Amino acid sequence: MSEQKIPYKIYLSENELPESWYNIRADMKNKPAPLLNPETKKPCTEEDLRHVFCDELVKQELNDKDAYIPIPHEIREFYKMYRPAPLVRAYCLEKKLGTPAKIYYKFEGNNTSGSHKLNSAIAQAYYAKKQGLRGVTTETGAGQWGTALSMACSYFDLDCQVYMVKVSYEQKPFRREVMRTYGAKVTPSPSETTEVGRKILKDHPGTGGSLGCAISEAVEAATKQEGYRYVLGSVLNQVLLHQTVIGLETMTAMDKYGIKPDVIIGCAGGGSNLGGLISPFMGRKLRGEADYKFIAVEPASCPSLTRGKFVYDFCDTGHVCPLQKMYTLGSNFIPSPNHAGGLRYHGMSSILSQLYDDKLMEARSVEQTEVFKAAQEFARVEGILPAPESSHAIKVAIDEALKCKETGEEKTILFGLTGTGYFDMYAYKAFNDGTMSDYIPTEDDLAKGFSGIPSI
Repeated sequence: MSEQKIPYKIYLSENELPESWYNIRADMKNKPAPLLNPETKKPCTEEDLRHVFCDELVKQELNDKDAYIPIPHEIREFYKMYRPAPLVRAYCLEKKLGTPAKIYYKFEGNNTSGSHKLNSAIAQAYYAKKQGLRGVTTETGAGQWGTALSMACSYFDLDCQVYMVKVSYEQKPFRREVMRTYGAKVTPSPSETTEVGRKILKDHPGTGGSLGCAISEAVEAATKQEGYRYVLGSVLNQVLLHQTVIGLETMTAMDKYGIKPDVIIGCAGGGSNLGGLISPFMGRKLRGEADYKFIAVEPASCPSLTRGKFVYDFCDTGHVCPLQKMYTLGSNFIPSPNHAGGLRYHGMSSILSQLYDDKLMEARSVEQTEVFKAAQEFARVEGILPAPESSHAIKVAIDEALKCKETGEEKTILFGLTGTGYFDMYAYKAFNDGTMSDYIPTEDDLAKGFSGIPSI
């Protein structure tokens, strides 16, 4: 198909909305290692996980055989409020860079929560409601997940309790207020409201917190309240599964116009959006149907893939969650308070960790001042203020496009624009004022985190 016939924005119809999520584990030769019970160190069973997660989500978490999991009718109807999401050709960015590369991005910010997180939030809230629960607890870092979950819980009339990483709670008051508007209770973490929170504050006085801390508090809160379960926005298999609507829509849109991406790029914190974008394409690669170059982009200040260890580790700082084999910096690792770009989790999805260890994808770490420079360049020509997390992918997409400019290669680059940055103005202000700085953990910093990794 001629390039002139490819529009700026490719929209699919409601009829082209995926009917099933894609479970990449079914096509993986090397399956992700099983979760381990933190007490017995044996693989988790459904019974082990049911007191923490919703029953149906437990089944999805442990399912590594079924390639497709049907999306319930109620969830698909909710998706139709903001999906299918557009696939956008970045013509203006291409022109600004003077590159022969073709750049596309899948935009996930066209909903009230402002990010891709709603794709899984509505699914988890649905299963909680279907089970007859009173409410759910969760953690949130930058606030995107907490915002999405509060919206989903409001839709299903569920109580929503959010433990927000303290540094983000203080830096992003408006994100916090959106959650409260939807009826959520938001607590800065670590807090004095849980046993594990009090212990973390005693061990790390004055800490700005981490996702690992907030997870521990949310899990404790769920297990101590009748009729509550814990839900989360990244890392686990069930979340990555729900996010595959991103990649499935993208693949359908590209196939429709005869577009084949050479390079697929996503930001990587816990791994849900990256996994959601690449999974259907990776499935083709695993089945020998096509080949692509995949790049995971993470912050230099929290470099789990590029500098972490591929071992079993706790998913949370309080050591109450199951152990997961993943690339990790250690559950006690807490990113520097000056890190404003999100993606603050100490570990990576077990699925992505296994794919990376099998050398099926690459990983790069980037410093936050360069990330915000790329965000600014993108915003000025594409008309969207990107979330700091998304901007990690933008940075590397620009790098790849400039390589094409040097070599003359006409590669097709695809990246995930996971959300908007309109609630992240504290970080943008620091960049614009010139007060933003970069921090790269020293070997001694990493050693402190690694020292807490259990021997399995």
